[in-house]
Amino acid sequence: MPTPTPTTPTTPLNRLYVLVLGAFALGLDAYVMAGLLPEVAADLHTGEAAAGQMVTVFTLCYALAAPVFATALAGRPARTVLTAALLLFTAANALTALAGGLAVLLVARALAGVGAGVYSPMAAATAASLAGDKRRGRALALVMGGMSVGTVIGVPVGVLLADHVGWRGTLWLITGLGAVAVAGIVLALPRLEAAPPPPLRERARVLARRPAAAIAGVSLVAGVTSLGLYTYLAPFLTDADARGTDGALGAMWAWGLGGVTGSLLIGRIVDRTGRPYAVVTVVLVLLCLSHLLLPVAARAGWVLAVPLIVWGAAGWALQVPQQHQLIAARPDQAPVAVSLNSSAVYLGSALGSALGGVTLAAGAAPADLPYWTGALVAAGLVLHLVLVRAPRPRTEALTTRPTARTPESATAGE
Repeated sequence: MPTPTPTTPTTPLNRLYVLVLGAFALGLDAYVMAGLLPEVAADLHTGEAAAGQMVTVFTLCYALAAPVFATALAGRPARTVLTAALLLFTAANALTALAGGLAVLLVARALAGVGAGVYSPMAAATAASLAGDKRRGRALALVMGGMSVGTVIGVPVGVLLADHVGWRGTLWLITGLGAVAVAGIVLALPRLEAAPPPPLRERARVLARRPAAAIAGVSLVAGVTSLGLYTYLAPFLTDADARGTDGALGAMWAWGLGGVTGSLLIGRIVDRTGRPYAVVTVVLVLLCLSHLLLPVAARAGWVLAVPLIVWGAAGWALQVPQQHQLIAARPDQAPVAVSLNSSAVYLGSALGSALGGVTLAAGAAPADLPYWTGALVAAGLVLHLVLVRAPRPRTEALTTRPTARTPESATAGE
């Protein structure tokens, strides 16, 4: 995938909303299928367990497509890659809407996952390049905000729409959004010339060097904890005596409200502080505390909304400073580095839902699940503090760093 050349650092942020629309469609598509599962299974005359594999296929193809195609498409202009990815995503959703059997459905969801996996990191890298260094955080937050709004607001709307026009109608809505985003990118997105693609060996090193690998490791842990707990939120509420499943919808809205708020505000925080490493540290602390406080707050009525909002805000906000660090550490390979992070998040999400089920099947009480996920967040915080170090001030680095490039000189930047 190309490395966008920042030739237009003063591009107005409103020119980036075509990328946000595509991200919104991705966020809606990635999560709405779980809510449509019973209707899809009944319509295709198959079991819910079998139909549920459409979510697994999408997630895995998303995770695997990002780094593979980031390397395979190196050297192509950013607008070309974004257009092709969204065209594939849009066509795959149209195929999903037309699917008459499980096999076609799974193929369609796999193709949609590939398109999403190519688009998402490329959109983030392109937005950061167009916005310039001083507005990089806000640009990344716009793209992440599009995904969060698509998930938090778009998913309930999509499920309600399905009640009136069927699940296929919701897929046609996503198809239409994708088509509009494609037109917007072709007509409104400035052209970015791609930097010459580096050798394959150099691209592979991006995945192996400590800063990028460690940052992606933290994102993997965050993905495991967030979806691992969110998937089993209703059983947790029932076991914790928090009005049972009757309170699940309100809890999800509180989590979603926090997610939208966090994803939209985090960009300004990163830009104003100029310290994404420190921001990640604070966000991980808040994420850990919110998980550990959930079992206690669940017994205190409306107080439960506080850790839920903080959890949603911290979980969605985390990836903006993570992407910022990756781009700063490897500006010559920004799309490859960001795609690694996207894959880590989605692999973590897949692992989280699976591990949550395994933990409960092993006899763990649902009410204790936040303690397990809180401990994992704490492990991610340790990983961040030990392996993702904040860089030395530039003046100090210039006076103390040897001329030859050493592995230590490649630590993650702020």
